[in-house]
Amino acid sequence: MNHPSTNSTLIRRLALPCLLFLLGSFNPLAERLNIVFILIDDLGWTDLGCYGSRYYETPNVDRLAKQGMRFTNAYAASCVCSPTRASILTGKYPGRLHITHAIPIQGAARIKEPLPMIEATYRKNLALEEITIAESLREAGYATAFMGKWHVCWENKFYPEHQGFDLNIGGNNMGNPGNYFHPYDGQWRMTPRHPITRWNTLPDGKPGEYLTDRLTNEAVAFIEKNKSRPFFLYLSHYAVHTPLQAKKELIAKYKGKPQTEHHGNATYAAMIESVDQSVGQVLKKLDKLELTERTVIIFTSDNGGHGRITSHLPLRGNKGSFYEGGIRVPLIFKWPGKVKPGTECRVPVISPDFYPTLLAVTGLKERPQQHVDGVSLVSMLKQEAKIKPRSIYWHYPNYIGANHPGGARPCSVIRKGNWKLIESLEENRAELYNLKDDLGEKENLAMRMPKKTRQLRLLLEQWRNEAQVQMPKHNPDFDGK
Repeated sequence: MNHPSTNSTLIRRLALPCLLFLLGSFNPLAERLNIVFILIDDLGWTDLGCYGSRYYETPNVDRLAKQGMRFTNAYAASCVCSPTRASILTGKYPGRLHITHAIPIQGAARIKEPLPMIEATYRKNLALEEITIAESLREAGYATAFMGKWHVCWENKFYPEHQGFDLNIGGNNMGNPGNYFHPYDGQWRMTPRHPITRWNTLPDGKPGEYLTDRLTNEAVAFIEKNKSRPFFLYLSHYAVHTPLQAKKELIAKYKGKPQTEHHGNATYAAMIESVDQSVGQVLKKLDKLELTERTVIIFTSDNGGHGRITSHLPLRGNKGSFYEGGIRVPLIFKWPGKVKPGTECRVPVISPDFYPTLLAVTGLKERPQQHVDGVSLVSMLKQEAKIKPRSIYWHYPNYIGANHPGGARPCSVIRKGNWKLIESLEENRAELYNLKDDLGEKENLAMRMPKKTRQLRLLLEQWRNEAQVQMPKHNPDFDGK
């Protein structure tokens, strides 16, 4: 018979190896979901087959919509790019961040006529103090990669590699490519005025290669390299932003196709199809590596489409406008095993919501002080419950600039339920619309419904004070003529 002390010693000696074996067999990182976030630049609400277009062809994105949830009331945080992109990364409204305009545009400087207001200044760099969604995921063991358009800074010390991304392909301070075909520098070459060349973050490519294809190849390579660990891929295409450039064979295809009432630009259609092919390549790679069931995919746009290129009817307005056509965007969310395929969500959601949603999806703790303006959409994605009723806000204390088809001027906006109010900061005037009855924002109800107008304006004022937004100032030299 063994002595009791001998038995206890034997147990202790066996316990540690057994524990280490069990821990080695269970790797919590290996069980975590992958995230692929696909952001398209200037893609309008109706610019996809699954959102109603009969001219643009998007079979891969349409398939993604059938596999996940399609949102019909999804909003970008702004009608222009930089503010929305900063909002996605931080979970905060652009007004709170003081990044309210496309960097580094000074819209008022481009307008020759006297203006009633002096536009507010805004930050040209996303502060490093912000804990981006990439930093949160990287802290949890994720491999992180950014590919494509960054455009939330002017200085290179604020590039993606300084904001939580292990890999940066093509992300820098510029808002559009000088050329979609290699060499990509196009009109933006290094000059004393612009010492940071646009493509210093994109390694040399093959002559004639197409930018959308190049970014897709880099994305697929990243997935392959990180197939054995959780990854966050932020694929932020420069397409379909101007300049309009596409592959000749695709342009020819759409030139031979009958135009529809709202859509008919062959080059733009070809750019959209290249984006759709990109989505298809990513989906194919995930299938091949058997990662599909462990990968969440989000597909959306940073603002509405360009008004001289595509139409958003029945919505009013376009990029550069705070009518629905400038801020309502497509959004598709695929979460295998959790989101019922082919579902639709009509609840209004907005860019800051991505941050807390992705934390919840990946099982990470909330950071309420960081994503203060966003809410998790997980309960709706699972169709367990709707999010609590809330108001959503926009703030734009700037001018869009001369000759821009959007024409935005200083304003603040609120949507609460079916009601939307646009407050002009120039004229102290309000526009009130019931989006349920008037999706095209044709009938201004502000004069007919003064009580509702006052209520929403008061909520806007309270939110501006709480968020400490920057405000334009009245121009003492404006004579009102």
